[in-house]
Amino acid sequence: MLAKLRKSCSCTPQKLKTFFMDFFPVLRWLPKYRCKEYIWGDVMSGLVIGIILVPQAIAYSLLAGLKPIYSLYTSFFANIIYFLMGTSRHVSVGIFSLISLLVGQVVDRELLLAGFDLNDDAPAASGDGPLQNDNLSNTTAFNLTIVGINAQCGKECYAIGIATALTFMAGVYQVLMGIFRLGFVSMYLSESVLDGFATGASLTILTAQVKYLIGIKIPRSQGHGMLVITWINIFRNISQANLCDVITSTICIVVLVTAKELGDRYKHKLKFPLPTELVVIVVATLVSHYGKLNEVYASSVSGAIPTGFIPPKVPEFNLMLRVALDALPLAIVSFVFTVSLSEMFAKKYAYTIRANQEMFAVGFCNIIPSFFHSFATSAALAKTLVKTSTGCQTQISGVISAMVVLLVLLFLAPLFYSLQKCVLACIIIVSLRGALRKFRDVPARYHVNKVDTLVWVVTMSASALVSTEIGLLVGIVFSMLCIIVRTQRPRTALLGQIQDTTFYEDDLEYENLSTVPKVKIFRFEAPLYYANRNYFLKSLYRLTNLDPNLEAGRRKKYEKKEKQHLKKGNHRTANGLGIRETTLQLVPKQIDFQALVVDCSSISFLDTTGVNTLKEILKDYKNLNISVLLACCNPSVIDSLKRGGYFGKDFGCMQEMLFYSIHNAVLFAKDQKLPADCSV
Repeated sequence: MLAKLRKSCSCTPQKLKTFFMDFFPVLRWLPKYRCKEYIWGDVMSGLVIGIILVPQAIAYSLLAGLKPIYSLYTSFFANIIYFLMGTSRHVSVGIFSLISLLVGQVVDRELLLAGFDLNDDAPAASGDGPLQNDNLSNTTAFNLTIVGINAQCGKECYAIGIATALTFMAGVYQVLMGIFRLGFVSMYLSESVLDGFATGASLTILTAQVKYLIGIKIPRSQGHGMLVITWINIFRNISQANLCDVITSTICIVVLVTAKELGDRYKHKLKFPLPTELVVIVVATLVSHYGKLNEVYASSVSGAIPTGFIPPKVPEFNLMLRVALDALPLAIVSFVFTVSLSEMFAKKYAYTIRANQEMFAVGFCNIIPSFFHSFATSAALAKTLVKTSTGCQTQISGVISAMVVLLVLLFLAPLFYSLQKCVLACIIIVSLRGALRKFRDVPARYHVNKVDTLVWVVTMSASALVSTEIGLLVGIVFSMLCIIVRTQRPRTALLGQIQDTTFYEDDLEYENLSTVPKVKIFRFEAPLYYANRNYFLKSLYRLTNLDPNLEAGRRKKYEKKEKQHLKKGNHRTANGLGIRETTLQLVPKQIDFQALVVDCSSISFLDTTGVNTLKEILKDYKNLNISVLLACCNPSVIDSLKRGGYFGKDFGCMQEMLFYSIHNAVLFAKDQKLPADCSV
């Protein structure tokens, strides 16, 4: 052990080189880059994703409760860092609707606790930086509530401060999970849980955007039941809807949905997807600017988006403590979506990824950008599908996308000043089509697996009606409870023989099976452990129609009565029968078998209680002159039985108690000699 420890802790030039090559996978694949073969596909996919990314980034800023400039920062830095550290060639890492929603909920909660007004149309900051005062009341409330932060920090500054602190903590959790190799936690997020969570969160996102669609001003709801409260407020204020926003939203949704449907129908004929979102944003911005929709019709617009980069800033430690707990589900969801997408596309295109390195990559995609006023990121399925469909070969395409975003950041951002918020809301809602279509799959999902459908419904309902974080937790706990319940009450069956074969199946599921004379074959389709011990025994007694404990008690009762009558000299028993007749009645008529074969093929493991249960039935049935034979045990079960003393001290009886197939056990049972007092 000391030698291994010394070797692992030693630092040599070769080890250092290997470490850097593993930590920055780009150093391995970039020197081998086939420029002539890959460059065209990477450039095309990078440009297309960049064009899609800009309007989505601006739109998703509404979900995060932040200014559009921070969404652009996030998209830029995430693509660059994943290019250096990611192992997937195809996933698109950047701003993602579900992650933006989780960030926005924490930001809104902390703003509310700090005394800020959550109204989106509060007076704008006078200046380009984030450290300007929003208004006097906001600054005063902030200073009275929070200690240790810049006294001149207003609403916008505090919002991005919360977002960066949350993002930094999420990245730290992901890096720690990578160091301690805790990627297995993703196994507890089943497909049903993830789909239900995504659908429930999509309903929350949809609800949050309705007020922008129709141009009403309602408070941003917080806490549990946000979806219901928001809809109540919407219907209460529906009379205040802005006609200009309603018309604009209707036109935009019709155009976006029509374009998406046509794109899906003719995607095999299109070399790359239509940049519908960008076209809609450009046209809507021009109409809003020249039609003066904000001044004339009071339509809410995006406002000033500064150009360039804000100087980096270390996230506030005091704020990290406030959001440390919120960062945990954010870190897990971000990691799970990234790794699952990476594995899916790696399998599709026949290469491998390193899940642990993906953990580091997505962790540093959060840690480093948090110093540059960015918030949490993740891989996104929709953009990844677009990347692959447009010829993406490597993460060079991510660098191209980052350059497109950089162009907007440096030069084009102010042009979006007049862009209506209802247009951004339309883009967000249309992007939810995939998640909302999951409702159409419920009947098919129910037909395939009822339990998984129940998990999906519970997770979706909790995520939508309670909160997204609680919904995820409820989904995980409920899915684990379903597994426990299914192992506590598994399928049990008596088996019959398929005629003229050596195979045995459930006599309730198959017809024309032959009953094996004098032998009962019992199958238990789950591990045998402490939680299902009682169910195992009850099922066994019910199906064999014999409880050995009750039978043994009845025999003892008759034997006791017999002894009492014999002592009195009465050769007639209490029921009027002779001694020989009574002896015959001690064995009930329902015992029509001399051997019990337990099919252990579905028993994956035994704990101490499971071993003791098998030892118990072995002893109880032996008292009734019934042999218990085990068949089809896996090595783990056999090892547990040996260590538990099931076969005795020297394993001498093992060959007569354990068989590799049910048929061998049945043949052995048929050849057994029955005791003289057996009634069969």
